This record gives sequence, structure tokens and C-alpha cells, in this order.
Amino acid sequence: MSSDHAALVYAAQARASLCTIVGIDGSFSRRCGAQLAVGRDGTLAGDMADNCLQNELAAQAEICVREGAAKLLRYGKGSPFIDFRLPCGSGLDILIDPAPQIERLSACVADLGARRTSSLPLAVPDAADRHLLRMRRYIPRLRLLVLGTGAECEALQRLAEAAGVAFEWRAAGRQFALNTVPAGISADPWTAVLLLFHDHEWEHALLAWTLRTPAFYIGCQGGAQARARRLELLRADGLDDIALARVNSPVGLVPRARSPEVLALSILSEVVGAYEALHPHP
Repeated sequence: MSSDHAALVYAAQARASLCTIVGIDGSFSRRCGAQLAVGRDGTLAGDMADNCLQNELAAQAEICVREGAAKLLRYGKGSPFIDFRLPCGSGLDILIDPAPQIERLSACVADLGARRTSSLPLAVPDAADRHLLRMRRYIPRLRLLVLGTGAECEALQRLAEAAGVAFEWRAAGRQFALNTVPAGISADPWTAVLLLFHDHEWEHALLAWTLRTPAFYIGCQGGAQARARRLELLRADGLDDIALARVNSPVGLVPRARSPEVLALSILSEVVGAYEALHPHP
């Protein structure tokens, strides 16, 4: 699971209050829908960016548990809590649910574990602003599927795993042969597929397979001549411009990366940016 799911997972496993940002008036360093779980023993799971805010929510969650009722609270701009300020100057509407339905939480966790999207209804009062978030939507964790060989793959694996990104690498020559597709691989709409080869004849069968998947990102390493030859071969296979436009090459944000580490960072940055754009709560 990703950090975006941490509060959900904890609340599904333990008796905990679930705090959710349901409205942002201005800007904030976390998205609308960000969540914090507060255990009965004070354990916190998830992230609201601001430690003071998290401590305040933990105290309010304890009150909600005692009173047995959810609360919709405003912090920052326009808040009745005049002694509590947000450094960003914005306003946050936060729902605290002291007793979220375990069955619903568990169903969401199961969906995400199976790499399906999921939704959690939020108990925002009917009389509250109609623009407030009433359904928290979740998408599966970002996953990288890397097909290739060499130092670039190794560098990308180190960075991805350090960032908590799911990573699968199949090494050419060791785990699959030329003109074949590795057995047992798959790519869903939250998977980025990277083809990292210096010998580009390995790409053809793999690209044909990749373009039939719903992968949200497809990237291929290679210079101008390799890119032109790749497009020529794919067009000869009958692929149209819409399909070819899915292939990102050159790959990554940094033009002409000259080291495995720079290329890996460049690739991961571009992929994460594309994944963030898929999130249902901007």
C-alpha cells in the first residue's frame, strides 16, 4: 500500500477515528481527501503535513469518541479556533469520524490489494457546503514494470524502492529471450512500463505486447536514430498514430542524461508526475 492509503489501512485494522480533509480554501501541501487515523491509544497513521494540526486532530478525535458523534471542523482561515493558525494562511474543512464502518474500510483495502479502485462514503452533514468532499476515492499504488538490462535498471530499482514504489524488473537474456515476452507479467492502468535497452532489437515484441495493455505510461530509452527505427517498425505492424503517441521517447524529464543515476531520477520523476495526474483528488 502507498502512504496515501496508510490511514485507511490502519483504521481498517484497529479501532480508530478517521480524519479527512474534505475542503481546502486556498492552497495546502496535502490534497483534498488526505487522511489521518487516530487510534484509541493515540497512535497516528497517515499524514496531514503539519504536526501541530495532527496533534490538534488527535485531541478532537478523543472528544468525538467520548461524545459518540462525528464532527466537521474548520481550521485556518474562517475558523472559530482563533488560537490555532495554519502557516499557509488557507482554510481547511476536516471531517472527524470516530467510528468509521470497518466493513467499508476493509472492502476498500481489499480492492486496493487487488489493484482495483475503491471509494469510501464520508459522513459530511447534508447541510454542509455542497462543494465539500463526500466520497473519498482511492487508486492503487504506483507500480513500475521494467524490461531491460544494465546499470540504468539497477539505479531505477534503488530509487523506486527508496520512494516506496512497487517495482518489478525482468532482465533481458537472463529471464527472457529475444523476440519473446516474459512469462507472467502484466500491466494495469496504474503501472508504468519501461523498456531500457541499449540493443534496441529487444524492444519489438515487448512494445507490441505493452501497447495492448492499459499501462498509463510507456517509456523507451534511445537516441534519435533508435526512435525513428522504432516508429518505422511499429507502423509496419499496422499501429496507428494514436497508439504510437503512447510511447514516451526520449524517456524522462532530463534531456540527454549521461549517467544511469541521472536517467533513473529523470524517469522516476516523469512517471510519478504522470501518476499524480491520475489521482481523483487533485
